[in-house]
Amino acid sequence: MAKTKTVYACTECGASTPKWQGQCPGCGAWNTLVETLAESGTLGRFSGMGKSPTLQLLSGIRTKDSTHIPTGMGEFDRVLGGGLVAGQVVLIGGDPGVGKSTLLLQSLAYMSASSKAVYVSGEESAEQVALRALRLALDLGGLELLAEIQLERIIATLEAARPDIAVIDSIQTLYSENLSSAPGSVAQVRECAAQLARFAKQSGVIVVLIGHVTKEGALAGPRVLEHIVDTVLYFEGDTHQSFRLIRASKNRFGAVNELGVFSMTDKGLKGVANPSAIFLSGHTGEAPGSCILVAQEGSRPLLVEIQALVDDAHAPSPRRLSVGVEQNRLAMLLAVLHRHAGIACFDQDVFVNAVGGVRISEPAADLAVLLAVVSSMRDKPLPKALAVFGEVGLAGEVRPAPRGQDRLREALRLGFTQAMIPKANAPKQPIQGIEIIAVDRLIDAVAKFR
Repeated sequence: MAKTKTVYACTECGASTPKWQGQCPGCGAWNTLVETLAESGTLGRFSGMGKSPTLQLLSGIRTKDSTHIPTGMGEFDRVLGGGLVAGQVVLIGGDPGVGKSTLLLQSLAYMSASSKAVYVSGEESAEQVALRALRLALDLGGLELLAEIQLERIIATLEAARPDIAVIDSIQTLYSENLSSAPGSVAQVRECAAQLARFAKQSGVIVVLIGHVTKEGALAGPRVLEHIVDTVLYFEGDTHQSFRLIRASKNRFGAVNELGVFSMTDKGLKGVANPSAIFLSGHTGEAPGSCILVAQEGSRPLLVEIQALVDDAHAPSPRRLSVGVEQNRLAMLLAVLHRHAGIACFDQDVFVNAVGGVRISEPAADLAVLLAVVSSMRDKPLPKALAVFGEVGLAGEVRPAPRGQDRLREALRLGFTQAMIPKANAPKQPIQGIEIIAVDRLIDAVAKFR
């Protein structure tokens, strides 16, 4: 009997090599090569290529406006750019139990009233999905269910049914009979996603893939998975809180970095139309180490409370810990605070937290973080009605933030009467109801609250 041939495939990029190596020759990652069976024969990737391709003039191609199909959930539509588009392939990932299946089951229940929808379950039985729908009290209408994990059977069923939208839960559970590797392997995930994406483009069916994430929070599988699809969404949330956040990191049919906010209830996910009020609901007023940041998430201004705690260090190396704020940026900001404002933290532990489980990635949070740190060090609270935004540079300057007027209007709408902002963002005409404190240096901002 002939010996089965094996190769070593990279779990990060999918590259293969006949011999094991410590470093992947494709992406350079270390200790990512795992032994798999070599695939024999064709994989069916080149079916339908008997015809010779023809060149077309780009200027002569007729285009038509893409009509967005609403999902029935306003926050979901916001992140998608207005809804789903025919032939679109969406990949949504998140931690186990965060609500991915619940969100899509609710959306399909709404869409099934006017469109033909199919839910493909590879992780749960038909009875389990029905029990969830019963618990959520959903009006399922014409929603159809397929419990299957074999790719070729799924595509054959979808080709026969011709639905408008199909949800695959999840891509890591599918396998193709053309591959001998186990479901969830790099080769299987890449091949199944490519076949489903090709089916969506050829048939015009909307395909939504649910994906697992690694312990680092990245989508499991090869990186090429995110390149295959049109839209990549990340579903975030803390199991100890009822809030869920969904953000787009890639979207060919809308803006990226949009944020949708949901609340998990006993009847499923509900969109939060005014997330600023939700995130500030626990704000008790003047307290040392607390500062209100006016952040910008996509097209939406968002008010978030930044909390800081500064305490004497009891170890040779003081700790710098942050939740929701990049830790390396915090260390850089503390160095700027020492160099350009004369406030040293080299013998202090510094802890920073963005309340509500929000992850703040924009540099406009710099000024709010530093004011919260200074407030905690001096044990002196900032004014209760103060909102802050602005980027702090390494030279101690306060740089402007984009869409400053929108941020100020949101702060005013929520009852804030003071705003410390970069001088370049100061409005030319006074805004009634809010006092503008414009600064261009960090030391000037710190001096305002001695």
